[in-house]
Parts: sequence; structure tokens; C-alpha cells
Amino acid sequence: MTQQLDLKPGKKPMFLGKPSRKAAEKATKAIVEKPIEKSAESKARKRLPLWASLLIASNGMVLLGVSLFTARPDLADRLLNDPRVAPIVAKVWPNRTPVVQPSPAAPAEALPETARTILSYEQWLDVLKQEAIAVSTKNPERLTVLLGDSLSLWFPPEQLPGDRSWLNQGISGETTADMLKRLSFLDGTKPQTILVMAGINDLKSGVSETDLLTNYRTLIQTLKQKHPETELVVQSILPHSGAAMTAEEADRLKGIPNEQIFRLNQKLATIAKEEQALFLNLNPLFSDPEGMLRSDLTTDGLHLSPAGYLVWSTALQTFSQTQLRNDRPAAVATQSESDAPKADAPTAETAPETAKPAEETKPDQ
Repeated sequence: MTQQLDLKPGKKPMFLGKPSRKAAEKATKAIVEKPIEKSAESKARKRLPLWASLLIASNGMVLLGVSLFTARPDLADRLLNDPRVAPIVAKVWPNRTPVVQPSPAAPAEALPETARTILSYEQWLDVLKQEAIAVSTKNPERLTVLLGDSLSLWFPPEQLPGDRSWLNQGISGETTADMLKRLSFLDGTKPQTILVMAGINDLKSGVSETDLLTNYRTLIQTLKQKHPETELVVQSILPHSGAAMTAEEADRLKGIPNEQIFRLNQKLATIAKEEQALFLNLNPLFSDPEGMLRSDLTTDGLHLSPAGYLVWSTALQTFSQTQLRNDRPAAVATQSESDAPKADAPTAETAPETAKPAEETKPDQ
């Protein structure tokens, strides 16, 4: 017999008894499907939130970057010294000491003049000053300074001789008058050697030969006074490619033949000798039979390609081993001190006389 339950008025009575087949199937289905629904909800709750995924990804990128910079410190220097990054790095990390050399780097094929639009001249000055200060606090051994214009600025760090520490103080568009104003940046440093290259931007700016040579002499005298123990090397002004230059460079160097550059280099060699500095004549290595800058060593008829910097690097290595007082082999140095020097074998004190472009055969122009 079925039992009837008392309900509130207005409600239909509910009977307790044997459930129908349809109700039983429905209950069974609910019992079977319920764990599945819970399982799906559980899986949804176990998914990582978006912020956690991004955090893990960013940490992975940081670890990858640290590993790369540890294995290739030269790449780290080039990245941190990139013109687009250097101003930010200088503010956040003002005392950073570059691992390889502190020159602002750029892709070898990049045109230095176009890169100047990224940093102003004043910004470049600040970067070079901060890098010189950082080097002065470390006082690295065998410090060699590149003092010059865009040709020095874009010297690839990996192509510089690796037997010394380097401080790149090159800046695009620099003239000899500009360079004189920032020599104080090096006051706290103790370089073993300073390599100077300047003059082409003076010619492009219409500076007279007289003013150019006067500025150069003053520059040498000032460096000798501030750094009496440092060997100073004046490097020749490189030729250009003449009609083979890009339109932009050809317009800027219009009316400046390579014959004029050749004569200037002769006068620079004379000034270097008179001021007891060394002169490195690079032009025979960079000139073709017509006296033009070799097409295989340049990107635009004035600036150097990777092959051009390789030639320059080799010349620096050879010159340092044969002419620089502090770089000559110990055996040679000992012999030169104990034996009387021959007339045609200059000692370290007379080494400035070894490079005389005026005595060299002038290439066909």
C-alpha cells in the first residue's frame, strides 16, 4: 500500500513507493555523469593563469640571455653599446665596465653618418666620457685608446688585437678642433698607447690645411703633456674612392683630391717626428694603383668594410710588435739596451723616425 504524506495546503501530494523505470534511469545517469563533470571542473582549476605563464616565459628569456652573454661577452658589449641602447644603459648603469672594449658598436655594414641621427653629438660625448671614467676606475693593463672619428668609432671589437685592453673614443663627424675639446676625458686613464686618426672631417667641413695641421700639433703636444709615459701614434688620413663614392660622400668630398690627402700625410709625419710621436702610414695598404681607396675595403667609398677593418687590425698588430717600445719582444728590447745601436736600426727612443711617408714611393694618382 502506498503511503501518503501530509503537505501544505495547495500542494499536490507526493507518494513514496517504488520509483518508475524512467525515474530510475534518470537517477542512474545523474550519478554516472556527475564525477565526469567534477573532473572537468578540476582540470579547469589546474590551468596556469596568464600572468604565471608570462612570468615563466620572461624568466626563461632572461636565463637564455645570461647564458649567451656569459659565453659571448663580446656580443653583450655590442648590444649594450648599440646607439639605440647606450643612452638607457648609461643612465641605469653609469659605471659599467665593458668586457671587450667600450666603443659603441654597430653592424659592420652600417653607415656611420646615418647612425648619427640616433644619438646627438652631445649624447655621444656623454657616452664616451662615462666609458672613460669607468675604465679609469679599473686601470686595465696595456690599455690602448682609439681616438678618432667614425672610422675609429665603428672598429668592430672582435677585430681589434686581443692582446690588450681597448678604450674606443671615436665619434662620428669629429674634427681636430672637436677632439681638442674632449681630451680631458682621458685625464683619469693611464693608457700604454694612444692611436689618433683625424682630419678627413676637417677637409669635408672646409677647414684649411694650416688650421688642421695646427690643431693636430696642439693635440699631440697636449696628449704628450697629459700622458708623458704613453706612446702616441699618429695614423695617416685614409684616401677616398673618388668617383666610386656614394652620391652623399662624393658631394661632401668634392674638390678634395687624394693628392691633397697624400701631401697632408707627409706633413703629419713631419709633425709627429718633431713632437716625438710615432707615425703609422696606412695608405699603402688601403690604396689601389691609382691612389684611391680600394673598393674591396669600403662600403661607400669612405667608410670601411669588415675586410677594411681586418687590414687595419693586421697593420696595428704588426706595428705594435715592431715599433712600439712597450710591445717589442723582450729579447729584442734587451739586445737594444746592451748593444750599441746601428745607424739604420733605430732604438725605442728614435722609433718616431721609422715612418717617413716622404721617403716612400707615391702611388700613381
